[in-house]
Amino acid sequence: MRLTEPPGTRGEALNNDDSNLERVFADRKRTNILRSAEQTLIMELVKLIPHNIGPNALTFIGAIGSLIVFSAFLAATFVHTNWLLAGIAGLAINWFGDSLDGRLAYFRNTPRKWYGFALDIIMDWWSIAAIGFGYFIYAAADFRWLGFLFVSLYGWSILIALLRYKITDKYKIDSGGAGPTELRIIIALILLAEMFFKGLIHYSAVIISVTLFVLNLIDTLQLLKAGDERDLREKDSIGK
Repeated sequence: MRLTEPPGTRGEALNNDDSNLERVFADRKRTNILRSAEQTLIMELVKLIPHNIGPNALTFIGAIGSLIVFSAFLAATFVHTNWLLAGIAGLAINWFGDSLDGRLAYFRNTPRKWYGFALDIIMDWWSIAAIGFGYFIYAAADFRWLGFLFVSLYGWSILIALLRYKITDKYKIDSGGAGPTELRIIIALILLAEMFFKGLIHYSAVIISVTLFVLNLIDTLQLLKAGDERDLREKDSIGK
């Protein structure tokens, strides 16, 4: 996401690494387990992106990654299960594009506040829908409903993030120690395991769905509490 215009000269990255790290990730609060290693890796990668490749191109690359995951499910259904390996590559490509697009804009001091916000949310939804539909095609008939459930639950988490940003003015994409990166890694491990233990993916999907439901429920209760607190503050300010 590109939510605020950082200080500095547009189009020029600062040289101080600590300053860059704080500036590049200033628009969001991360609480996921892998945040430190992930942010360090992202900072190194954005330095290597050629100048003629911009954030929009990276967003497109991320979308291609999701399409590869969908295609991997399709090929695994009609050709061979080994095609799920391509899905792991697709998840890595999706992480690369989705994680670096906004960070590159911040690194170069060229963020676009609302354009980036809207584009990122739309592409996140498109990507998760593509992955969920791919699972729906691959899954046994008795488990296909889990694809719809997974997409619905992830959509719920997106709504929570948007509402939290509206109510608290803080943008957060993680739920406790889990975030999109951790979810990608878990899905990649499940795809790998499915190649050796066919059918395991269905039971893993049940566990993921239950976990997402619990995390979303906790985040929803916290969100409602934050909304109630904001209501009280606004009432107090009106009464003064």
